[in-house]
Amino acid sequence: MVENNLQFLPVKVEVDIFCELFFYFGGCLLLQFPATLNTGSLVCLGLNSISSAKLKLVVVSDKLMQSLKFLSPLFNHFSSHSLRSLLSPLSTLSSSTSKESASVIDYLNANFNFSTTQSVYISKRVSGLRLSQHPFSVLTFFKQIGLSEAQIVSTIRQKPQLLFSDLDQTLRPKVQLFQRLGLEGFELASFISKNSSILTSSLKKTLVPSVEAIRKIVNNDKDFIHVLHRCGWILPKYKRFMDNVAFLESCGIVGSQLSMLLKVQSRLFAMPQSKVRNYVLRAVDLGFHENSRMLVHAVHTISALSYKTFRRKLELIHGFGFSNDESMQMFKRCPTLPRTSEKKLKLGIEFFLYTAMLPKSLLVQRPMVLMYSIEDRVLPRYRVLQLLLSKKLCGKVPSYVNVLCLSESVFLCKYIFRFRENAEELLVAYRGHRLNDMLT
Repeated sequence: MVENNLQFLPVKVEVDIFCELFFYFGGCLLLQFPATLNTGSLVCLGLNSISSAKLKLVVVSDKLMQSLKFLSPLFNHFSSHSLRSLLSPLSTLSSSTSKESASVIDYLNANFNFSTTQSVYISKRVSGLRLSQHPFSVLTFFKQIGLSEAQIVSTIRQKPQLLFSDLDQTLRPKVQLFQRLGLEGFELASFISKNSSILTSSLKKTLVPSVEAIRKIVNNDKDFIHVLHRCGWILPKYKRFMDNVAFLESCGIVGSQLSMLLKVQSRLFAMPQSKVRNYVLRAVDLGFHENSRMLVHAVHTISALSYKTFRRKLELIHGFGFSNDESMQMFKRCPTLPRTSEKKLKLGIEFFLYTAMLPKSLLVQRPMVLMYSIEDRVLPRYRVLQLLLSKKLCGKVPSYVNVLCLSESVFLCKYIFRFRENAEELLVAYRGHRLNDMLT
């Protein structure tokens, strides 16, 4: 096992050798590769345990080790312990032995919690770049635009190559794009830390076209910012995004429907088009026609639920005596119904069938009532209606389902405030312990 207390020894070798390289990251990963060690190369030996048949070697070039000395000024720049520990500098190599030295890959893994793949990637990038100022200026820039130290650490861990990006040519222009769109301060910092991949995408070929495409779909400025926050991770997937938009539009999902779908089910636009096609085909097979206004809601539901969950919701409805055809009619009339929790769906059906004593046919015709809140709408309005009937205040018995579908203001005027002498009692029945909140 190769431990962290490795020592660097100058070795003069000019022959091809075959090395076995071991990295210890919670376990041993064995890689084999031919390597040529030239004069001045550094060989890192694991001195704690060397098997008799295998030599544990890590080859690190002088150039690579020297290039990492850029980390020194960062230690004193950030006062936070988290960033000091994250970016603690490597010790200067002595002519013979340096007790605090570590391999580049071990260093990156230990201080950044990178995966082996990320560590190897960065070590290769470091060896070929001029790095004297990049990390310092990048971290300072992130701090200047509002990222907290925790957000900086998170961003670097997601996209470690950002640490070595060109600030003026690469990072700053991309950030300025989103600043021009209205993102500043906390919003900008949150957006970047959650969507760090945007900073590794091409500005002209990907980000600008993606932003323009979203703006065409969402015309309202407020909605545009909302969508940008929710869908920032889609921006780097411009081609796939546009292919899916074109396909959905060909199915009749356009305008406000497309905008709604982007806001509530953004991940659909980043899926392989074969999956999107499959969702639309399933919706069509279930009875939704292309170019119909209900198709978008069916696609939303089908893409949001696994096939198993979708079937389980329909089986729950079957359990109350509804036929398969009746269940499908309910779904076609209210495509959002399967997205209701099983608990709410069960309580709703039980209440309407066994308390309100509504016929099943009425639920098949008006399944939307199962979407209403039992606590805030269904039960309170039922109590008011029962009180009105008991006092014989209604000349004609109103349809309970129609009463449920009224807006709050219309319901209050028609069934509570209209009966002035009984208004207080009706309010207590309607809101109960919430009466004081309603009157203030």
